[in-house]
Amino acid sequence: MRRVSAIIMMREQRLNPVKDDDATDAQAQLLDRLRRPDGSVLNIFRTLANHPDLARRWLVFGNHILAKSTLSPRVRELAILRVGWLCQSEYEWGQHLLISLDLGITASEIKRLQDETIAAEWAPSEAAVLHATDELHADKVISAPTWSVLSEHYTDQQLMDLVFTVGQYTLVSMALNTFGVQRDQGVPGFEA
Repeated sequence: MRRVSAIIMMREQRLNPVKDDDATDAQAQLLDRLRRPDGSVLNIFRTLANHPDLARRWLVFGNHILAKSTLSPRVRELAILRVGWLCQSEYEWGQHLLISLDLGITASEIKRLQDETIAAEWAPSEAAVLHATDELHADKVISAPTWSVLSEHYTDQQLMDLVFTVGQYTLVSMALNTFGVQRDQGVPGFEA
């Protein structure tokens, strides 16, 4: 039986985000590197600044997945949103909902990502990505039939990037949920 309880639906902050005034030199350097043009730093990064060495090393991998992957931004975001929904990570969902809308993914497509089953309206290549995401989440492996369909549409590098994207955002969702990272101002939740 799946336990959907306070474990997954963590709303309470467990780790305090590092404030600029309280930051050590290592934390301040990390936060300065992650500062957005308006001077703000996302709550995920302020929370990870509690462990600057881990954060710096994780950022290298995360940067590949988010900015250097061989997947198209649309396919990447469909997989990330599905992971955020499956993991019930409202922080992850909200951040990537905004990114997805900027990429032209429609509100109705985003809403369909919350469905238990993959709707027939998806293109076969995108449906295969969503099936693969569901299988990786549930079974930790992509089934032979899904792999076969994926292989018709994606290169070996794209298939590798897909697996690592789902893994990366599952890890991030686990951390966000466990640490109780709060959504940043203006970031929507599941209700959007």
